[in-house]
Amino acid sequence: MQATLLCELGLFLLCTLLCTGHAQDAVLTIELSWSSFFIGESVTFQCDMNEGEDTDWEYKINKDGQDFFSYRINKDYKLKMTSTGDSGEYQCFGLRMSSRDTKKSNTLSITVLDKPRATLTAGTTTIPVGGSVTLTCSVQSSDGWKYEWFRRTKRTSEVQIRDQQNRDIRVPYGGIYRCRGTRGNPVYYTDKSDDVTIDITFSNKVVVKQQPNWPQLFRGETITLTCEVQEGGETEWFSEWRGPRTLTQRIPYNFLRFVVSESSSGDYMCKSRRGYDRYSSTEWSEPFTLSVSNQPKAQITSDMRDVPVGGNVTLKCSVNPVSNGWIYYWCRDENWSEPLTTQDAVFHSNGQITVSQEGLYRCRGGRGNTVYYTEDSEPFSIGKNATSSSSFLVLMITGLISGIIFIFLLFLFLYKKKCSADDPRVSQDENQQQVYSSLLHGEDSVYETIRDSGNTQNAG
Repeated sequence: MQATLLCELGLFLLCTLLCTGHAQDAVLTIELSWSSFFIGESVTFQCDMNEGEDTDWEYKINKDGQDFFSYRINKDYKLKMTSTGDSGEYQCFGLRMSSRDTKKSNTLSITVLDKPRATLTAGTTTIPVGGSVTLTCSVQSSDGWKYEWFRRTKRTSEVQIRDQQNRDIRVPYGGIYRCRGTRGNPVYYTDKSDDVTIDITFSNKVVVKQQPNWPQLFRGETITLTCEVQEGGETEWFSEWRGPRTLTQRIPYNFLRFVVSESSSGDYMCKSRRGYDRYSSTEWSEPFTLSVSNQPKAQITSDMRDVPVGGNVTLKCSVNPVSNGWIYYWCRDENWSEPLTTQDAVFHSNGQITVSQEGLYRCRGGRGNTVYYTEDSEPFSIGKNATSSSSFLVLMITGLISGIIFIFLLFLFLYKKKCSADDPRVSQDENQQQVYSSLLHGEDSVYETIRDSGNTQNAG
């Protein structure tokens, strides 16, 4: 009894499996394991009936419930993706040629995307000398990729980096890198990635130096900024510059020379690289600030406006706003074609001159190898001192009159003396005067004469 029941159950299961398989045991597969494809890729469908020989059947494929291609004797079908419209649900059907029985397969969902571009990222774009950097290549929304890597420089063409197919690689060299993804057979290539530039950085410190080194600059002056490498040795260094409102400039020497304007004010930075190796450089320098003003104007000052007789006047030229490095130039009567020389004035080192001629004086400042001039000063008028001239004339006339009077008095004195010598009375009076004068001075001989005269009288 139990044996009969087991036989019946086995037959029932076998019948169930056969009936089910007859209707749905066909299998649709693709040779690739990814479900997302890109325009330009190809996919091969394989429709397997899992019954009889492959040649016993005809095959067709539907897409989204509609005939995609009609029955054919080949169970494989290769489809090249030409547009995103090739996305959809695919299913295959089998028709047994002897009995006209049919089977249908499972469905496969296919997504078709536009041709991708690989993406290249770098752990850092600057690496120290002797170091390396990790580069990563990736392709969006799909699997199965291998990668090709490329490097070039400004002076060499792009070449493939051999023996590198991994998603991540490490590179010790500066340069311009790109990558792309590959998969399938025949090989399908993505578009190449955007460029990534890798620089090698030197530890040398760089500073910006200005020449001439005036703290205040003026519109129209020419200056030179030098990118100075500390402990740079004998290596030939080139430079790269960043400035206000300007793009980065690469220059095949280590200095930057230009004429400044108000828009030149701001911060400047530089970095240096060795020779023509564009991918080996120092770090950026600290910012260096320029301050540029409008063209300055000279001005003349003096304590005097008139030249005294026989004297001179000191004039001083200065520049406003105050700055360093000025040499001063002078002219008289607005004649710059014949500037003042040491024959016209005495020049002092502090912008002062001493002049003795009247006239209109002007000055201006100049500095730099290619001389930069300030605006001319306003004319400064120097005249003669009229009051001093009149006084001199009065003194001269007074002296002349005094001389005439002195000569007249001398002549009168001599004449009177001559007349006195000719008159006896005058001579007697003079003798008495001489005796009196001698008494006053205590001359012994005169005193004795008077004493003897008295004794004679007493004796009589």
